[in-house]
Amino acid sequence: MKDMYDQVLKFGAYIVDALRVFKQPVLVYIPPYAELRGGSWVVIDPTINPLYMELYADRESRGGVLEAEGTVEIRFRKKDLAKTMRRIDVIYARLVEQLGSPELPEQERKELENKLKLREEILGPIYHQVAVHFADLHDTPGRMQEKGVITDILDWKDARTFLYWRLRRLLLEEVVKSEILVANSELSNIHIQSMLRRWFMETEGTVKAYLWDNNQVAVEWLEKNLKEEGGARSAIRENIKYLKRDYALKHIRSLVQANPEVAMDCIIHMTQNISPTQRAQVAHLLATMDNPSSS
Repeated sequence: MKDMYDQVLKFGAYIVDALRVFKQPVLVYIPPYAELRGGSWVVIDPTINPLYMELYADRESRGGVLEAEGTVEIRFRKKDLAKTMRRIDVIYARLVEQLGSPELPEQERKELENKLKLREEILGPIYHQVAVHFADLHDTPGRMQEKGVITDILDWKDARTFLYWRLRRLLLEEVVKSEILVANSELSNIHIQSMLRRWFMETEGTVKAYLWDNNQVAVEWLEKNLKEEGGARSAIRENIKYLKRDYALKHIRSLVQANPEVAMDCIIHMTQNISPTQRAQVAHLLATMDNPSSS
């Protein structure tokens, strides 16, 4: 009720709504010995905005909807502990077997029940502790990464450096991505990422292809190729220029194919907007198309 009174759910929903439409990188880091649980996890879950949100966890952190104690309380109750004791503990199993005898005297039955209860009191805390530890293993960073709910596992001593270069890289990639989408709005994020990797390999060589996963190297390459200094051509801008050209040609081709009656008008209009040399080249190409053998 206090959460409702303090409008915790309301403002948590505001955070989710804002993150869902956010168009800049969001990096979340769970520090050592910290735990991300319940509603807190829901608010910063990367699935809210998978293109821009990334979640990292320290090796000593924990994460999950329920704490280990809560999981055991729901999934491994007292009756489940008793079943486990009977399966594993020899003394407990023997006492249960003796109590199952129909010809057992009442006095002896009470003694066995007291022994069984005492055995449960001895084993209960131990088995409960083991169950809690087992449940806690499901909340470790390794398990979270295996399930795909975090991006990577970080060490505290390297976390600041990693996040610094990662954020710079994502911001630079966002700049490049915006320019690419201006040139060709039909490209998906996965396609753009694969193009950037290919451009990196083309400029640095396939031998250094593995360095694309290094954030610092990627930042230095992006910065170098986004700037045109000393007359040097930017590999990124050159490739974007070709993308824009190919997209324009594709658009023109589709328009002419959809409206063949305007093809002649298009040719006339284009010849009016090119140089005499280019018109001569067009005329030669048209003549060659009419008479292939003449070439």
